[in-house]
Amino acid sequence: MTASNFTSTILVDKTPAEAFKAINNVRGWWQGEIEGNTEKLNDEFSYRMKDVHYSKQRIIESIPNEKVVWQVIDSELSSFKDKGEWTGTTIVFEITEVGDKTEIRFTHIGLVPTFECYGGCSWAWGELIQQSLFSFLTTGKGVNVFG
Repeated sequence: MTASNFTSTILVDKTPAEAFKAINNVRGWWQGEIEGNTEKLNDEFSYRMKDVHYSKQRIIESIPNEKVVWQVIDSELSSFKDKGEWTGTTIVFEITEVGDKTEIRFTHIGLVPTFECYGGCSWAWGELIQQSLFSFLTTGKGVNVFG
C-alpha cells in the first residue's frame, strides 16, 4: 500500500473479535441502503445513498479477528465525470491488538488524490470510520454522518 491511498485508523477498547464482528455488520455503521450479505468470504453486497452513490462489493478476504477485504466490482458516483471511479478499487480493514485495545486500520486502495471524488469520498470515509464505526463499536449504535 502506498501513502497516497486513503487511510484512517481508530483505536477502541474492544477485542479483535468484537472489531471483526462490527466491521462485518455493515448495516450497523454505513448509512444508506445495503442489500446482500456482508459477513463471509465471497459475499456480495451493494450500497446505495439515494441517487448520489452506488457501489457493489465482494468480500475477497476474511481472516477472523485480523482482516476483511472488499473488492469494489461496480460503482456509480453520479456527481462525477468518471462515474465508475471506484470500480476495481479495494477496501481493507486490518485489525491489530495494541496492548489491551484494538486498532482498526482502514485503507481504500485506489482512492488516491488524483481521483475526482477523492475530496468528498475521503471525507465521507473518514467520518464513517472515525465517527460511525467508532460509535458502533463503543456504544452499539452507528451515527448518521451524512446529516
